[in-house]
Amino acid sequence: MLIDDVKIKVKAGRGGDGAVAFNKEMMALGPTGASGGKGGSIYFEGVSDLSSLGQFRYKKELMAQGGEKGKNQFNDGPDGDDLILKVPVGTVVHNLSALKDDEIVSVGQRLLAAKGGLGGSGNFKFRSSINTSPTEFQEGTPGEEFELRLELKLIADVGFIGLPNVGKSSLLNQLTNAKSKVANYSFTTLEPNLGVYYELILADIPGLIEGASEGKGLGVKFLRHIERTKILFHFISAQSAEPAKDYQIIRNELGSYNKELLDKPEYIFLSKADILDKNEVDKKLNELKDVGKEAIAISVIDDASIGRVEEILREIIKQKY
Repeated sequence: MLIDDVKIKVKAGRGGDGAVAFNKEMMALGPTGASGGKGGSIYFEGVSDLSSLGQFRYKKELMAQGGEKGKNQFNDGPDGDDLILKVPVGTVVHNLSALKDDEIVSVGQRLLAAKGGLGGSGNFKFRSSINTSPTEFQEGTPGEEFELRLELKLIADVGFIGLPNVGKSSLLNQLTNAKSKVANYSFTTLEPNLGVYYELILADIPGLIEGASEGKGLGVKFLRHIERTKILFHFISAQSAEPAKDYQIIRNELGSYNKELLDKPEYIFLSKADILDKNEVDKKLNELKDVGKEAIAISVIDDASIGRVEEILREIIKQKY
């Protein structure tokens, strides 16, 4: 199960208190209390593993290590270890406490989520010509503490969209090394699947249904993954009795969720074309042409049609550079 929206609490480490201590050696009297260590901070780091938000499914509260107290003989307390939390590239970090948003957009990127507290000064720092034996010290300051919402929005070059059971997963498997589950029933894909075609990241978005933008099925959950795809491959099954209507259902859902999705470059494919004879396929293509949409008939068992898809992908690669 892909976890792509989760709330957690993070608490950075508290700084260690300063120490009160004095040198007991002859001829070397004076304060020697050292400062406390800094508290550990909490960072998010981008990784390519889409499932990494799963670590927060049950563990909702995360804390970094606190700094240790200062010691005598000028020995500062050690700093607390930072806590590095791995999250998928495409994660939006909504800070519900500070009311600000940040995002992880690349592998290896680090984002400070909560800053550790400062260590307090020991009594050595309070010495002066008129206070040669200070007993003052500072307590460490608390680390930052926030409630966060982590929302995954896929970042892909090409997003495969369409109604359920239109052959998106089959094509992804054909073009890449993805191992998407494939079967002849609705909602085979229950979570997004990624594949890589040379420099391109391809995302198979689970099938949408009419009313998805209003929350029917798992629509809104999947619609947000389309927001960051640069180009859409829109699949319509050749088995559809009304291909033009199927096309418009998806377009309506995209526009209802976010009108900017309608402006993304789009290629339309009449999938599973091997099921029908050529005359029936041409009829379905003409129905789409009648509403102003040019589609390409494809089948995963037809090398020539897969070659046409690959030509489009190669052209997209050229446009990246």
